[in-house]
Amino acid sequence: MSRQSVDSLKPGDGANSVDAHAAPTRAPLNAARRPDPVTEPPVVRWILIGIALLFLALFLVVPLVAVFYQALSKGLGFYLESLADPDALAAIKLTAITAAIAVPLNLVFGLAASWCIAKFEFRGKALLTTLIDLPFSVSPVISGLIYVLMFGAQGWFGPWLQAHNIQIIFAVPGIVLATIFVTFPFVARELIPLMQAQGNDEEEAAHVLGASGWQIFRRVTLPNVKWGLLYGVILCNARAMGEFGAVSVVSGHIRGQTDTMPLHVEILYNEYNFSAAFAVASVLALLALVTLALKLLAERHMSAELSDVRDVPAHAGPVTLPSALSASSSAASAASSSGSRPLKTSVSQQHPLKQGEL
Repeated sequence: MSRQSVDSLKPGDGANSVDAHAAPTRAPLNAARRPDPVTEPPVVRWILIGIALLFLALFLVVPLVAVFYQALSKGLGFYLESLADPDALAAIKLTAITAAIAVPLNLVFGLAASWCIAKFEFRGKALLTTLIDLPFSVSPVISGLIYVLMFGAQGWFGPWLQAHNIQIIFAVPGIVLATIFVTFPFVARELIPLMQAQGNDEEEAAHVLGASGWQIFRRVTLPNVKWGLLYGVILCNARAMGEFGAVSVVSGHIRGQTDTMPLHVEILYNEYNFSAAFAVASVLALLALVTLALKLLAERHMSAELSDVRDVPAHAGPVTLPSALSASSSAASAASSSGSRPLKTSVSQQHPLKQGEL
């Protein structure tokens, strides 16, 4: 604006002109207010919250407190004596052995299946995804019965197993097989959506840099899914230690040999030894609380990683090879025209996987 036009303005015209220019960019007061997403009256809200808290108290908190109360009803000495019983120790040992075998096997299967489903396209992919969900739709008792029909004395492989003095049913191998069947979906089902949300951009960038398949998996894929993997392992371990139905069918309830902790609790309760039964049950309850704490920790980190992946803007994606080469050539030409040393710009500077690490 020239000096003459400024002088020609009246005293009140300056503010008016500023307001006229600022009016299109000023948001109305009503538009700035966000509507309340909750339309129910406060009374309805408090009633719903009260019902939810009452439900949690009756079906979760009260039973948990009752377990520890009954376990300690005869004193701490009887509680420790019940846990030190040889049969109880054998049940705890067998439960730990079963989980130590089933969880690593499910970890390997879950990683392989989730990587295959999320990163590749192949025939039979939908069928594989459906089969992974099979233990969720089949009763654990039915799954245990399947193993009895296959490896029992009258089963398909029963005569051959007896001829070679191999026992699966009513022994530890049958318990391990039944536990693996009911727990193998947990790791895969946690990793598949996480890997699908992350996409293949980082793996493709690592492949451009010359990384092998194992290096891509170990240095790119696995670090990105570590918290989701831990989340699935926690759920798998909790189910393995608390499994009852399938293990009850294949174990034979041989006391001190094929009884896991849930089965030992049932035996003690049927013998009206309530305090000892609740003492062993309290160990399972403590394991459940520890599992819940670890689950919350892993869930928090996994949700943070998912939000980071979803919040990345489109223009901040990984640099493709042509754009990296054009940026490198332009930087080299600019450096040569200025007489300075050319700058080395490559895809490895845009990706956390450096060429020196391969």
